[in-house]
Amino acid sequence: MEAAKMILLLVPFCFLKVADTTAINPCCYYPCQNKGVCVNVGKDGYECDCTRTGYYGVNCSIPSFWSSVHKFLKPSPSFVHHILTHYQWFWDILAGISFINDSLMRYVLTARSNLIPSPPTYNSDYNYLSWEGYANVSYFTRLLPPVPKDCPTPTGTQGYTELPDVKQLAEKFLLRRKFIPDPQGTNLMFAFFAQHFTHQFLRTDFDRGPGFTKALGHGVDLSHVYGGSLERQHHLRLFKDGKLKYQVVNGDVFLPSVTDVPIKMKYPHTLPEEKRLAIGHDLFGLIPGLMMYATLWLREHNRVCDILKGEHPTWSDEQLFQTARLILIGETIKIVIEDYVQHLSGYNFKMTFNPELLFHEHFQYRNRIAVEFDHLYHWHPLMPNSFIIKGQEFPYEEFLFNTEILLNVGLEALVESFSKQRAGRIGGGKNIHENILPVSIGVIEHGRQLRLQPFNQYRKWFGLTPYKSFQELTGETEVAAQLEKLYGHIDAMEFFPALLLEAPYENAIFGESMVEMGAPFSLKGLMGNPICSPDYWKPSTFGGKTGFDIVKTATLEKLVCLNVKKCPYVAFHVPHDVDNESERREREPSTEL
Repeated sequence: MEAAKMILLLVPFCFLKVADTTAINPCCYYPCQNKGVCVNVGKDGYECDCTRTGYYGVNCSIPSFWSSVHKFLKPSPSFVHHILTHYQWFWDILAGISFINDSLMRYVLTARSNLIPSPPTYNSDYNYLSWEGYANVSYFTRLLPPVPKDCPTPTGTQGYTELPDVKQLAEKFLLRRKFIPDPQGTNLMFAFFAQHFTHQFLRTDFDRGPGFTKALGHGVDLSHVYGGSLERQHHLRLFKDGKLKYQVVNGDVFLPSVTDVPIKMKYPHTLPEEKRLAIGHDLFGLIPGLMMYATLWLREHNRVCDILKGEHPTWSDEQLFQTARLILIGETIKIVIEDYVQHLSGYNFKMTFNPELLFHEHFQYRNRIAVEFDHLYHWHPLMPNSFIIKGQEFPYEEFLFNTEILLNVGLEALVESFSKQRAGRIGGGKNIHENILPVSIGVIEHGRQLRLQPFNQYRKWFGLTPYKSFQELTGETEVAAQLEKLYGHIDAMEFFPALLLEAPYENAIFGESMVEMGAPFSLKGLMGNPICSPDYWKPSTFGGKTGFDIVKTATLEKLVCLNVKKCPYVAFHVPHDVDNESERREREPSTEL
């Protein structure tokens, strides 16, 4: 009897002992600082690998002498942003001194690109270095490994054991109540370029899961123009003079229809086949803005082929096609850096595309798209409440899959209309149209499936000070209090929602994190393209001096104006001296929401 009592008395202690020995994976606490790598040792131990971090100690928290000096001298990102977006007179002077401007551009390229690991490191199935993670290009790579599966909370150790309901989170903090225009004057020409450009390498393979990509090129390859497979490319090609297939409507060249190019496109079954346009990307029939850019590049490709044919009359169809493609890739990168990124940054510093700046630097000409970059680039707030084309308003229901807008209105009218309609501000929250909100909900859900580390861990990786509170993140109190109630701790805040909710810079399209995280991915991907390497960047690659000059002088305005009969207003920002009809409509009382 006494023995039984003793056993009953010991039972609670036995359970306590089991609980004590079931230790939490110490890497769930993210103990390794300054890019140190956490390695689980034994049942409850860990080691931090501080190799080449510039720090040492148990948690890689003690700086070396030179790391201390560098940290002391390095200006804050907000200070640098202020300098770059002010003092126009100073930057105008520097722009006229080529060797100084080149030196600054070289520093921008190397400093940003060096933040992205090359070769790639992790993927969604491997939170440690492996050959599979390196060699299997069907995965998106990962900047940070997934949160360990045995952590007590979804983001590590902070916050609650369950994350907020994703639908409620999106509707409360991301859904638009009233259109918030971008203070930088960004227009729909920019918004559709962003969507068109990025969808050649940001292509999640939903059949395999959110950690996989269909875009095996992992960079600027214009697969959205030429098709992602050789079979699709061959269907799109004319196989004469290097050109792509086309159709003529009302005297102008447009994309061919699927009746002439039998490729798979994603259109509603109610749309007649003759109205379905055949495009390199199977989803680009969705929006007239994407069809517009696809038409521009089709015309540009065939225009370049005519020039190459005149220069090289003995060249085969294949050589004309392949060389034209390289020229268009070069044009794309130049437009992205000198027009697109220049506008997006808001910098007074003049950005230039000159691959030779990196020829004497340690630089790897290979790129892998990271899943964090894929999530970061979901800029749904850019889209307005409706689309104004030649004074006519199109709600989403009438705009989507409407190929007749392009064919009937024409390229010039679309370009001018989109150039004059202001896009929405990306940062600050509450600016995603209800029709697009489900896509953002999907991004948050995928982030959870992929076990992305919390937002502050990414802040640390990019050398940014982690936020200490939700108020510091959002710049106000009410939303901050609501977020704290949902997440419990700022170190549990998720990556994608935080990027959209972060307080924007003054008069800017988004905040510090989007700039400091997005720029390294972008510049590494652009300058890591093979055509930017010493063996490729020379006239012969592009068919001689004439082709090389097409690349080196490319601009958004030239892309449009060389491929239309009458040059319209074209830019990535709305004109300053033109009344914006879309803004007037947006300011009117809305009964939509």
